[in-house]
Parts: sequence; structure tokens; C-alpha cells
Amino acid sequence: MKYRLEDSTSPDFFEGSYLLGIVSTLKNYLFCWHIQHHLNIYFGTSEDMQINLVKNQRIYSFTVYEYRDLVSMDHYQLFTNKNDGEFLLPELQHLDYIWLFKGVDGNIHNYKKIQSLLKSIPGVQMVVDIDQSRIKSKNNLQR
Repeated sequence: MKYRLEDSTSPDFFEGSYLLGIVSTLKNYLFCWHIQHHLNIYFGTSEDMQINLVKNQRIYSFTVYEYRDLVSMDHYQLFTNKNDGEFLLPELQHLDYIWLFKGVDGNIHNYKKIQSLLKSIPGVQMVVDIDQSRIKSKNNLQR
């Protein structure tokens, strides 16, 4: 099943979650390799894990990577924000990636640790917290 913007999840999709914005010169596959190497997080994706956005009679696909930590029960999703001049979150056009953290009981310790470690990856230029209340198109992240 392809992810489509028309699909929606439960209203509490973002409850207890955090968002990070990442600016990087790295291609998707290389960025994920660095995350695996530096943070020991093994993101996976498949063709079914694409978010398709239709604009001007054209389909733009945004890759979604996913990882579930079986020890901490944290769930991470990494979204590409750019595709051929279109953006998954148009109000955050300066960001290349959006990282969604969903943890058990809002575990902020892992979030802060990952945020810090991301800054040490070569090719990562900026890592910022994203205030979810200011994002008008955050429903684009839902499947």
C-alpha cells in the first residue's frame, strides 16, 4: 500500500512525539549509512513507504525511512523533505530531512542524545528542533 496524503491516522498521531529538522549535503542513502555508522540506528525503507504528493498533475514521491528500537520501544521515521523542487513540508523549505521521534512516555533523553550525535556526522550542516504547533502541513507526515 502506498502512503497517500489523503490517508489519515488517529488524531493522536503526534502525541508524545518530537520533530527534528536536518540540513545536509548528503544523499538519502549516504545519510542513512552515516546514521547507522554513528548512531547504530538501522533505517529501512521500501517502495511502499513513499509519500506521494500530487501537484500540478504531477506526482512527487518522498521517501520515508523507519526504525523501531525493540529495547527502548522508540519509533523513528525519517522523511525526505525535497523532491524536484517540491517540499513535503513547504513551510520548512530550508530543511532536507524531517526526523519524527515517537517514544514511550515521551522519552526526551534519546531524542536529545540523537540530536547531539547527528551534529557530528560529516555533511550535516544544521540540526534544529521543530515546533509542531507552527507547522500547517504536518498532516503530510501522516500515512
